[in-house]
Amino acid sequence: MNALLPLTIIFLLAAPATTKAPAGPWDKFNFAPSSRSFVPKTVHTTVGEVTGAENLLGNTLSTEGATINGNGSYLVLDFAQEVGGRLSFQIDSTTSSGISLSFTESAMFISPMDSDDSCSVSPAHDLDGVLYVSPFLTNNGTFTQTVGDQRGGFRFLTIVSNNEGPVTISNLTLNATFMPQLDDLSAYTGYFYAQDAGFHDLDFLTKLWYGGAYTVQMNTIDPHEARQQPCPVPSGWANNATGGPVAGTILVDGAKRDRNVWPGDMGISTHTELVSTFDLESSKNSLLVMFSTQDPATGALQYSGPPINAVGSDTYICWSLIGTHSVYLYTGDLDFVEQVWANYTYALAFLQSQVDQTGLMNVPTSFANDWGRANGQGRNVAANALLYETLITAAELAAALGNTSLAETYATNASSIKAAFNVLLWDEAAGLFKDNDVSTLHPQDGNSLAVLFNLTNNATQIQAISQGLTQFWTDIGPLSPELNDTIIPFVGGFELQTHFIAGQGERALDLLHREWGYMLYTNLSVQSTMLEGFTANGSLGYRAAAGYNFDYSYTSHAHGWSTGPTFSLIFYLLGLTVTSPQGATWSVAPVLSGLTAAQGGFETGLGWFGVNWTLTDDNATFTLMIDTPSGTDGIVTLPSVGDVSVDGEGTTANGTQLSLEGGSHVIVLDLVM
Repeated sequence: MNALLPLTIIFLLAAPATTKAPAGPWDKFNFAPSSRSFVPKTVHTTVGEVTGAENLLGNTLSTEGATINGNGSYLVLDFAQEVGGRLSFQIDSTTSSGISLSFTESAMFISPMDSDDSCSVSPAHDLDGVLYVSPFLTNNGTFTQTVGDQRGGFRFLTIVSNNEGPVTISNLTLNATFMPQLDDLSAYTGYFYAQDAGFHDLDFLTKLWYGGAYTVQMNTIDPHEARQQPCPVPSGWANNATGGPVAGTILVDGAKRDRNVWPGDMGISTHTELVSTFDLESSKNSLLVMFSTQDPATGALQYSGPPINAVGSDTYICWSLIGTHSVYLYTGDLDFVEQVWANYTYALAFLQSQVDQTGLMNVPTSFANDWGRANGQGRNVAANALLYETLITAAELAAALGNTSLAETYATNASSIKAAFNVLLWDEAAGLFKDNDVSTLHPQDGNSLAVLFNLTNNATQIQAISQGLTQFWTDIGPLSPELNDTIIPFVGGFELQTHFIAGQGERALDLLHREWGYMLYTNLSVQSTMLEGFTANGSLGYRAAAGYNFDYSYTSHAHGWSTGPTFSLIFYLLGLTVTSPQGATWSVAPVLSGLTAAQGGFETGLGWFGVNWTLTDDNATFTLMIDTPSGTDGIVTLPSVGDVSVDGEGTTANGTQLSLEGGSHVIVLDLVM
C-alpha cells in the first residue's frame, strides 16, 4: 500500500440501550452519584476569620452561607472522594468579592496559593496556580466555572478571600461533566461483590471494583473538554481543547490529566468499561481518533491523540490495533472494523516491516516510547509480545471479514514470532523472559504480557514466570525492573492476570492486597479512584526523575490504566468471559483464591451474563450459578474433579469441563482436592 486510505469518521453519539445491574449490598460501594451533582462532605480546615463553613456541606439544613472575612482567610472543603466538573455557588453578601479557588486531589497539596499541577510540571508544583472569581459579582450573583476552567479531578477545594471585607457564599455544588450521556451516573450495567477475610477491610475487593469502575467513568469525557496544549502562560489550566474529530464521548487516560486519548491505557480501561458501564462507544470513538492520526507516508499511528499528538511508539500502535479487536469482541460491530480496516492493515504492515532476520520486531529508537519504561528499542520483549497479540487478533478480524487468506498469513506470521520469541528471549536459568536478546534484565511488563497473550510454550513456563515475578515485590507492590523506583499499576494489571492464568489465585489476591490495598487506603490518595503510579516508599513521586520533573502533585489520582482489578475480578475470580462477539459463546472458569463466595456479572448487546459461586467452609462443596442469554453456548471449567450435578441431575464432566447452553444453571461439585 503506497497511500493512506482516508478514514471517514462516523459520529458515534448514542450508546445502545442497557439495563441497570441487579441491586444488592454492593450498591453502597458505588462512588458515582445517582444524579450529576456533588456536594462537599466535610470541612477539612478553616484559617483566619471564617464562620458558617458547615453551611456549605451537602447534609446541612441551613439556608445560610459561609462567611470569609479578611485578606488571606480561607476554608478547605472535602468532597470525601475524587470528583470533577464545574463548580457553582451563590454570592449572598459582599463588600468586595475578591475570591480565589484552588483544587487538589491529594491532601498533601492543599494550599491557598496553588492547585496541584495538571497541565505542566515544576518541582515547586506551582504552575496551575489558582482560579480567580470575578470581582464584579454582586449580591445574589452566581458564579459558575466555564468549561475551560472546570477541574477534571480533585477532592479538596480551597476558597480564599483576597480582600479585607467579608464575603458570604452559599449553595455550593459541583456539576459532573464526565460521562455526559448518563443522567444517573450510578446506573452501572455490571456489578461485583465478594468479602475478603484475608484483608483488614472485609469489603476491600468490592470497594476496589467500584473504585476502578468510577475511575474509568471519570475518564469518559466530551471530546471538546480535553486539556489544552500548550498550557496557559504563565500559569493556569484549560480543559476546553478538542480531543479528536468525533462527536461522541472519548475514553482518555486521566480525569485531572492528561485528558487525552492514549491507546495503551485502553489496553486496561476498555475491559473495565465492558464490565461496569458497557460504554464501548467511548472506546470506539477513541480508536477512531487514533486511526485519524495515521501517517499517510508510513502507515504509523500516533503515540497519542490530540491535542498532545505524541509520536513514536510501536507498542501503542499495537494497542490501537488490539483495541479494535476488543471493541469488536464486546460489541460485534463488524461495520466499525470495516470502516477502519484499510487504516488498520496499513498500520500493521508498518509494524511487520520492522521484523528482521531473527524473526522478531526490531524496534527503532524513534518508535521505542511506551508507558514510560526505559530501553524499549531493539528486539524488546514487550513490543514483540504485543505484535504477536496484534497478529493473532488481526487474523480473527480478517476471518470475520471473510478474508481467509489474509487471516492465514497473519496467523503464520504470529507463529513465527512466537517461535523466535522463545528461542531468543527465554532465560531458562531465571525462568523468565529477557528484556531483549542482549539484555540481562527480566522485565515485569514483557513477562506478564507473554503469559497474558500465550507466548509461553508450556505450563511450566507459566508457573515459573508467576513465581519469578514475585522477586520484585515490596510490601506495597512490585518494583518495576524496567523503570527505576517505580510501582506501576498499569503493568501491575497485566501481572495480576498472569497469576490468575497460572491458577495462583491466592498469589493474585496477595498482589491486590499489596499494590491496590496501598493506593486505596493511603492518606496520600483520594481513596476512591486509582493512582497513576507511586514509588517504592509509597510517595507520589511517580516518574519524578523520568519526565515529571520531581513534581509530585502532577501524578494523576484517577488513571484508567490502573483499573486492571475491576475486570480481572470478573474475568478470573468469577471466571466469566466472552469468547466470541457479544458473548455468543462464553466461558466460566473460576479461579479459587481463598475466598468462600463471589458474585457479579455484566451486560452485552445479547443480554446479561452473571456468575455466583460459593464454597463451603470445609472446602467440600462448590456451588456455581450461571446466568447467560438464551441462544448462547458456553464452556464451564470447574476448579477440580469430583461428582457433578447440573440443575439437580448428575452428569459426567469431561475432566473438569462441561458444555452448556445459555440460560440459568446451578452446578454443584463435590470437590476432590
